[in-house]
Amino acid sequence: MRILGINALFHDPAAALVIDGRTVAAAEEERFSRRKHGKRPLPFSAWELPERAAAWCLKRAGLRPQDLDAVTYSFDPRLARPAEDMGLDDPWDHLRLTYAREAPGFLRTALPGLDPGIVRFVPHHMAHAASSAFAAPDAENSSVLVLDGRGERASHLAARRVGDRLEQLHAQDLPHSLGLVYEELTEHLGFLRSSDEFKVMALASHGRPRMLAELRRHVYPTGDGGFHATGVPWPELCAPRGPDEPWTQDHADVAASAQAVLEETLLDLVRWLHGRTHDQVLTLAGGVALNCVANSRIAREGPFARVWVQPAAGDAGTALGGALLLSAVEGDAPQPMAGADLGREWSDAELGAWLKTAAVPVERPPDIAATVARALADNGIVAWFQGRSEYGPRALGHRSLLAHPGHAGNLERLNDVKGREQFRPVAPMVLAGRAAELFDGPLPSPYMLFVHEVAPAWRDRIPAVVHVDGTARIQTVDPDREPLVARMLGEFERLTGLPVVVNTSLNTAGRPMVDDPRDALECFGSSPVDLLAIGPYAIRRGDLFRTDSRSADAGGPR
Repeated sequence: MRILGINALFHDPAAALVIDGRTVAAAEEERFSRRKHGKRPLPFSAWELPERAAAWCLKRAGLRPQDLDAVTYSFDPRLARPAEDMGLDDPWDHLRLTYAREAPGFLRTALPGLDPGIVRFVPHHMAHAASSAFAAPDAENSSVLVLDGRGERASHLAARRVGDRLEQLHAQDLPHSLGLVYEELTEHLGFLRSSDEFKVMALASHGRPRMLAELRRHVYPTGDGGFHATGVPWPELCAPRGPDEPWTQDHADVAASAQAVLEETLLDLVRWLHGRTHDQVLTLAGGVALNCVANSRIAREGPFARVWVQPAAGDAGTALGGALLLSAVEGDAPQPMAGADLGREWSDAELGAWLKTAAVPVERPPDIAATVARALADNGIVAWFQGRSEYGPRALGHRSLLAHPGHAGNLERLNDVKGREQFRPVAPMVLAGRAAELFDGPLPSPYMLFVHEVAPAWRDRIPAVVHVDGTARIQTVDPDREPLVARMLGEFERLTGLPVVVNTSLNTAGRPMVDDPRDALECFGSSPVDLLAIGPYAIRRGDLFRTDSRSADAGGPR
């Protein structure tokens, strides 16, 4: 079957295409529209669809809308209840539900030729669960845990995968929501709600959980696979922070306390689930699963032998999950994800044409990996644009900013380049075969969704990637999957003795990750980055802004 998955209702609109159980393409609308998260999660924006992402997915496969067998929409309005009945303060939620019910007609308009009768509503948390349980490798019999802000009437799902079936075990009804509690704190601390929760996680490392006892009065497991999570009096714990105000120790301490109570509750849920299933493998999805600190504690202290996290764990991943779930129901065995590189790409010739049109000074070195490694060894910052773009919020060696990890000042330097808060860390990428020498934690870690303790002997050697608590959120690189990245890492180690390179996303604050060549050129031209490695081509900042430079032919070396 040819199934197009759509996520649209809340935030991170995305599309994914699954053909005969295999994931062919997946992309977020933000990469096309250049609006962070695609839209704000308001009832008034619920009608907006991932039109460009969906059209691209079909184009990738050479399909027209009328060629599809089904379209999934990852929210089922038939399961929803009025917001006031669920204890939510959301007076316009009825508008969101109206838009959801009308989604088939909206999709017909967005994708001319589509039969609205083939649109299937998929429960939101079942789509999350399928995105993880069916996409994970070697997970035919596994447990799955979903936690986010909200779905139709719940904020959590515990389930089990047995072969190609998903069996629901427990769901936590609203208004209790670990995701919404964390969102409330994000807003209280002056960050953008439903967007900047990862900043709270980073800030927590600078604090002490001295407010944990108070938080436990409002957030705690109930022992039956569910939890209580509502009514936290944030103003009583610390003063609110304005968006442009400096953070205080109280802000860091409340973040640390919230992080601790989240981890405690998650561990209880994980243990309850294992007690029901006795599986060896746990898969995670939902926005809460992007909390890599909590994921690591689950892996370290939980009862499961292996934990796998969907790289597009947020709502964008439900586009893929809905399509995989329907594929399984219809008899097409879902195939695991080979990687998160499911988005757009350009051939060398197409990139050369873009650069020629841009009239920029270009060289084509014999080996772009070696050229980048030398630039990094000289302490340059490199914009790395290679292959298909990533699905999900992490830069995984396709749309990345790279730097030397051996200079402590590169953390501040990169945060300045990106316009980010200085308390936020950057991540290391390392060859999978070398990771255990430097980092202690779940391995392999290809999607940057766990934190690892940095070995004491290496902390002074790679200070740019060591967070204040001695950890790093690593990405392991498999040479078979990522030969170009692996070659660059090997050459960098030959030059410096360090098997690690700093990897952070290729974007600036408040903007989506770079996706197409124009995005890359605009980001490079407006940021103090030394080298842009785009396909086999290199553009040096010094050449770009040298007044007497002339554009070289993008098809050959200068």
